Amino acid sequence: MAKKITIEPVTRVEGHGKVTIHLDDSGNVSQSRLHIVEFRGFERFVQGRPYWEAPVLVQRLCGICPVSHHLAAAKALDVIVGAGTGDGLTPTGDKMRRLMHHGQMFQSHALHFFHLVSPDLLFGADGDPAIRNVIGVALQHKDLAVQGVMMRKFGQEIILATAGKKIHGTGAIPGGINKNLSVQERDSFLKGADPMNIDKMIDWAQGAVDFFKSYHAKNADMIDNFAVFPSSHLSLVRKDGALDLYHGVLRAVDADGKKILNDVDYQDYLKYIGEEVRSWSYMKFPYLKSIGKKDGWYTVGPLARLNTADFIPTPLAQKEFEVYKAYTKGKPNHMSMHMHWARLIELLHSAEVIKELLNDPDLQKNDLVKKGKKRNEGVGLIEAPRGTLFHHYRINDDDQIVMANLIVSTTNNNEPMNRAVDFVAKKVFTGKPEITEGMMNRVEMAIRAYDPCLSCATHALGKMPLEVSLYGAKDELLDCKRK
Repeated sequence: MAKKITIEPVTRVEGHGKVTIHLDDSGNVSQSRLHIVEFRGFERFVQGRPYWEAPVLVQRLCGICPVSHHLAAAKALDVIVGAGTGDGLTPTGDKMRRLMHHGQMFQSHALHFFHLVSPDLLFGADGDPAIRNVIGVALQHKDLAVQGVMMRKFGQEIILATAGKKIHGTGAIPGGINKNLSVQERDSFLKGADPMNIDKMIDWAQGAVDFFKSYHAKNADMIDNFAVFPSSHLSLVRKDGALDLYHGVLRAVDADGKKILNDVDYQDYLKYIGEEVRSWSYMKFPYLKSIGKKDGWYTVGPLARLNTADFIPTPLAQKEFEVYKAYTKGKPNHMSMHMHWARLIELLHSAEVIKELLNDPDLQKNDLVKKGKKRNEGVGLIEAPRGTLFHHYRINDDDQIVMANLIVSTTNNNEPMNRAVDFVAKKVFTGKPEITEGMMNRVEMAIRAYDPCLSCATHALGKMPLEVSLYGAKDELLDCKRK
């Protein structure tokens, strides 16, 4: 007799998802899927609104990564107002936005690793769920918990100083920025009392990378063999091939590292990227048109960015990048749990960039906005914490938005997340008639490696549970648990 077990609330994922796992007659997993069951609607909500409202409106998609949507929309509108594509702004406008963005990257990566991921590493996949959470980390690993909180706070203060608010700010406007950074604000970040200064943040970010490397050395079998599968990878890179989280050209490499999208202008993304709709999910499945729907899917995010970039243009992160690349002998890395390693290298890189920008006198200048010949269409791309984020807008002669297309980082990762779930399901569910909490957490760990924001990808309100259903060969429900 089928039974259903409900466990609430959700643990450590953003958004509303469901996993279904089907077994064949022999008890083997024949199919597993990550279903996104929320409705997507923001692309329609913004239609009819004045285009200059978009950077403020679309960031309401999310309270975790609003800056990413704010800046991607602003970059698209830069094109519409004639300010160019990313590198056409005034030095102050460009650098203030970059500072805002790296503040966002820093706080988001710190939040994800210290609050959402570290409980699995510190207490194990089968650890008591009562302590396998951020409260357990605070009780048993106080120093790590404090670092996570203070690092996120520092990033949020950077956002406040550049965007005007910590959440849903207004700093980026079409063609530039609406404020500079005062000397007092600058000095508070450079010379603040410990730990609230950039040198301490760099030290802690380096410590986080060292923590993961040490954990990996002791647990390589688990880290290296958890949800491993070949994938293509896509991201922005700087024109010289460097990691650039704010602006660049689109590059994609295949599973062997061969370039399959060779540094193209992202204004033309529709020539290269399509979106497939499948009946069992509200989230689309992007793919490279040159390869096709079946095999053209790709991964985005920290793992992808370190697979596509040639180097990192800050010294400490570059040193760690070299160690990271050496582990796979320079080949693309396909180990899902190494996403955390890559994310921490980016955390260190963002801290270094923040320090460089804080010492740049352009941030105190007053030339904030640039405009030129107006157009009716523009595309803005940015590397959000979770991966490449696309914003595309078209306006009419009355300055109203008539078309919006958003391809969110988590949407880009839809297929690889499904592959990761399938990998784990086949490994831990095969031949098992019941679901244990530890088995279920392993499914979450596979999804969590991608730091998904399902509410961003589906654009809806609601609860955020993970539901796993186990079906037999005759499509009968054997077990169901919800978290």
